[in-house]
Amino acid sequence: PRNVKIDRAIQVINILRADVELMINRRVLIIMEPGSEAKFLFCDHAADDRRFLTTQVIEAFVADNASLDLYCLEETHYKNTRVSNVYIEEQANARVNHNVITLHNGVTRNRLDLILKGEGAECWCNGCVVADKEQHVDNNTLIDHQVSHCTSHELYKYVLNDQSTGAFAGRVLVRHGAQKTISEERNQNLCATREARMYTQPMLEIYADDVKCSHGSTVGQLNDAALFYMRQRGISEKEAKLLLEFAFVNEVID
Repeated sequence: PRNVKIDRAIQVINILRADVELMINRRVLIIMEPGSEAKFLFCDHAADDRRFLTTQVIEAFVADNASLDLYCLEETHYKNTRVSNVYIEEQANARVNHNVITLHNGVTRNRLDLILKGEGAECWCNGCVVADKEQHVDNNTLIDHQVSHCTSHELYKYVLNDQSTGAFAGRVLVRHGAQKTISEERNQNLCATREARMYTQPMLEIYADDVKCSHGSTVGQLNDAALFYMRQRGISEKEAKLLLEFAFVNEVID
């Protein structure tokens, strides 16, 4: 409701349990009235060794001067296929912080459509992926600047081991008349093995002339010099790699 501020985060835990293969469909509607503040944490876990198909639709309407923190965490197993679609609308001076984290999965596709519809709205969209074996994680985002004086920040980081595959397609759209837009989009990826694959496509589509927008993408490997330095000091190779990978994604976690 209007001007209600919830101090503690609302956590929704989804535990996949079944004796047979199972499909689970979840739909969530969040309405933030003017001046309200809330934090939501959605956690997906798998308790049984079965094939699961999980689908999720989250719609969030964030009114004037409202604040929404939305976290989605997946920690299931390699037999899980997950399709998540998140749709967010922001009005004037609203603030949204959306974070999606994929730690254990099979095949995952996360989609985020975020529309900035009121002046002064701002958003932070962060993603973190840690994948190994033959996991596949796909993040597809659209940030739509429809009016002027809005700000968006986007940062997605992947760490890929073994034969895992990652994909990122991030589109920032600045429409006609959306002057004074500030937008930053970054996708940084770490392929820890030669077999890991990353496909990245950051996109900027701008139809206004008074904006400050940037986008970029990097794909790299672990720093051999840093690994050598750490092993010289008695740290095992496996632990040294974990420390470097943790340091790489820590910006998103922070």
